Formats: sequence, C-alpha cells, structure tokens
Amino acid sequence: MDHFLTLGDLTPDQFMGLLDLATKLKTELYKKGRNKPLLQNKTLGMIFQKPSLRTRVSFDMAMIQLGGQALYLSPNEIQLGKRESVADVARVISRYVDGIMARVFAHSDMVELARYSRVPVVNGLSDYSHPCQGAADLLTIYERFGKLKGLKVAFVGDGNNVATSLAFGCALTGVQLVLASPEGYDLRADVVAQAAEMGQATGSTITLLRDPVEAARDADVIYTDVWTSMGQEEETEQRLKAFAPTYQVNAELASHAAPGYIVMHCLPAHRGQEITEEICDDEKHSALWDQAENRMHVQKAILVELMGHKKLAHKTASKAKAKRKK
Repeated sequence: MDHFLTLGDLTPDQFMGLLDLATKLKTELYKKGRNKPLLQNKTLGMIFQKPSLRTRVSFDMAMIQLGGQALYLSPNEIQLGKRESVADVARVISRYVDGIMARVFAHSDMVELARYSRVPVVNGLSDYSHPCQGAADLLTIYERFGKLKGLKVAFVGDGNNVATSLAFGCALTGVQLVLASPEGYDLRADVVAQAAEMGQATGSTITLLRDPVEAARDADVIYTDVWTSMGQEEETEQRLKAFAPTYQVNAELASHAAPGYIVMHCLPAHRGQEITEEICDDEKHSALWDQAENRMHVQKAILVELMGHKKLAHKTASKAKAKRKK
C-alpha cells in the first residue's frame, strides 16, 4: 500500500494482514504495557476539516505509543482548498512529515492530497468512506466471535460513508451484509456493485432492504450510525421524518437477532434517536466501546504498514494469507 484511502483498494490478504498486525500490537500493549518503538523519530501530520474525539486522540496516541509523534493542524490553520490549494498543501506538508492523516468533507480532496503528497496519506474520514472505522469494526467483530466468514451483519440506517467501509470490510472477509435504509438513503449503487464483486472471492454477499426487522433477523451484529452526519444539519428535519421511529435500534429490533448478538455504533451516538440508551449501555451486547478502542489499534497497524517496518507488515500479511488457504 502507498496510501490508505478506502478499503475497496485492498485485497483480502492485505486486509487480514492489517487485522492480524493490529491484534499483535494490541496484545503486545496489554501484556507488556507498551509497544516497540516501530515509528521512532517518525511524525504524522494530521489535517482536520472536521473536529473529532476518536480520530484525534486515537491517532495521536497511536503515534506516541509507537515511539513517534503527531502534529495536529486545525481547520483554521489549513483551510484546505480555500486559503491554499489542496495540491499545494500536500506538496508542502509532505516535505515536513513522514505521513499525513486527513479528516475532510470531500473525498476528492483526499484523493488530491494523496496524488501530490510525497508521503503516505491515511483517510481519517471523507464523505465517501471511513476506512479506519471499517477496519476497527471488523477487528471488533472478529474479537467477539473468533471468526468473520459466514457471520451476518445488519446495518440499519443511512447508507453513508461508514456503511460504505463496512460493506468493503465485509466483502473482504466473507461476512454476509444486509442493509436496511429508507428510500432515498440507500448505499451508493457503485459501492454495492464493487462490494458484490469483491465478495465473489470470499463468499460474501450484500443485500439491500427497507425492513429493519427483516435485516436484523438472525443477525450476529446489528450496526447503526447517526441519521444526520456532520455537514448535513440543514437536512435534520427531513431525515428525522425518514428514519424515525422505524430505523431505531432498540430492544424490540434486537429481539430478532441471533443469540449472542452484538450491537455496534461508530459514535458519537444520538441516544434516543438512532439507538436507545438501553441498547448503548447493555453490558452483554454492546460493543461500542471496544469499537472505539480498536480504532487506535488498527490505526497503529496502518501506520506501521505505511510508515514503518515494512518487513513486519509483510510478514504478518503473509501469515494471514497462509491461514486463509488452510
């Protein structure tokens, strides 16, 4: 990998290699209380057009725990594409740092950053995809069930950037994905087509429905996201009419899932809208906080792959390929 812009760019072996490396780094941290300084003397420049709790802290701590450092660049400092062109920002910053993470509105800005950067670019979020979240999601599911292939994931809500990355992650790992969205809020047709094509190699399928109950039936995972994302505030009233109350993840909907199901949400959660307080805080079934933690661990793996010990990442990917063949 030269950059990490979308999970749709990866092969199953590359993706499983990242998950395996994330697991290794997480285990090392828990057992030894620290990670090896695989990114010692490395600096990650972090460009933010959108504020974030998890993205800011997880990348910052990932770099610190790997022996490197992170440089936060706020929206006012950069004004990406306004005060200075995206291409020129990439040309300049990439001469100062060893890698760039960007959290932007338009995915086209992410692509342009990567095009003109001399160092690897990581997508911290764009309107098209949220690949770090998708990787954390699949790692969380794997930890809970001990496998991925053959599981059923039901996504209930807006077919947005989070749903896009989830679709690609499921396609790469043989997970059966069912999405229930109201009319006008379906996952993009090109994403559905790409995920279906990717899934041919792993046995994954993708299905679009209107009925969340049908989607949740016998599901191992029920996943939801906010009905109105940052930058869509003017659509709030329209979206509430489209989603509420049918597409809320609550106890009644969860009762249709398989025994041992888990509930996931990328956060922040609008409690009482897309998900209830009861479901968020259900100690047995809620995986929300594991997801949030795993952002840091998968991002460590991504950063090591792009900026650090290539031999370690390649070795881990090779082991993942060997396991898949067994």
